[in-house]
Amino acid sequence: MFRTYRHQTAAVGVLLVLGLATGCSTGREASTADASVAPVSGKISITYLQKQGDQEYFIGEAEGARAKAAELGIDLKVVNLGNDANKTVSEVQSAIAQKSNGLIIVVPDPAVGPQVVQTARDAKVALLTSDDQICVTGPEPSACPKSDLVPRIGFSGAQMGGEVGKRAGEEYKKTGWNQADTRVISAWKYDVTVCADRVNAAKEAFIDTAGASIQRIDVATDNTPTGAQDKVAAAVTANRAVKHWVVLGCNDENVQGGVTALQNAGFKADDVIGVGLGAYLACKDWSGDKPTGMKAALFINGRDVGALAVQTMYDKLKKSKDFPAEAFAPTAMVDATTWKTAGVTCG
Repeated sequence: MFRTYRHQTAAVGVLLVLGLATGCSTGREASTADASVAPVSGKISITYLQKQGDQEYFIGEAEGARAKAAELGIDLKVVNLGNDANKTVSEVQSAIAQKSNGLIIVVPDPAVGPQVVQTARDAKVALLTSDDQICVTGPEPSACPKSDLVPRIGFSGAQMGGEVGKRAGEEYKKTGWNQADTRVISAWKYDVTVCADRVNAAKEAFIDTAGASIQRIDVATDNTPTGAQDKVAAAVTANRAVKHWVVLGCNDENVQGGVTALQNAGFKADDVIGVGLGAYLACKDWSGDKPTGMKAALFINGRDVGALAVQTMYDKLKKSKDFPAEAFAPTAMVDATTWKTAGVTCG
């Protein structure tokens, strides 16, 4: 999902935060260095810049953002950054040149964070992230003081991971598998902070729920299905004695890639427990009549995040309301019997 590029570190002040009427906020306040962003008296113009804009989740996010923008009378432009960190900087500059009052961004690579922050700050344009975090003062959000993280709209990584791990543990308890020949695969891109939050919480919740101490194998991926499939396949080849697998990951891409790798290696659906995060790919496995190792997935609705991000930016620009440090949209666990009624859109 992300590539690593050389980055430019900007030593800038701390950005904003707190107070959202809709959604769930963390309640954590941070100091404000956004006083230079003036309220907008006329029509508001916002640019929403997304990584992987052709992925189902982000398509939904854009749709939710557009619907909310139409409701509020906002001029909204959505930009697909793909996986290109270099394009991120140029598109931010372009949005500012086109007189956007606010920028909402999902970065392909957190390393560009300081440069994006500095560019927005210099132009006195409001900046908000959705989904993934970026740091004001450094390239790695995981090493960033919380007060230096740019305000974010999305989901709670720890809460989501906990739900995934709990469901995986419940599925494991139904199996009667031997701990000695079972392994847990955790797949994610290591430098993405929200991924680490999700996966670490999933690991802990799985052990707590399953009541079993099962060896875990961490697999570094690029957060794509094919990337995860290749890396999990290599891990499976290196552990030929293992008979049963639990697959956890940062997103549906990692889990689906892992489940596919195990299927290709000859493992039956009854020997695999995959619990996705997103449900937009997991539902593909449930659309047919073939058994699948994808047992469940946490449904995260991109539309909710897009709409909440636009509302939050509107409140800042029109009402001078401080951004929340973080605000979260709701989630729901789904499986082959419930995904349609939950409103999941298959990617």
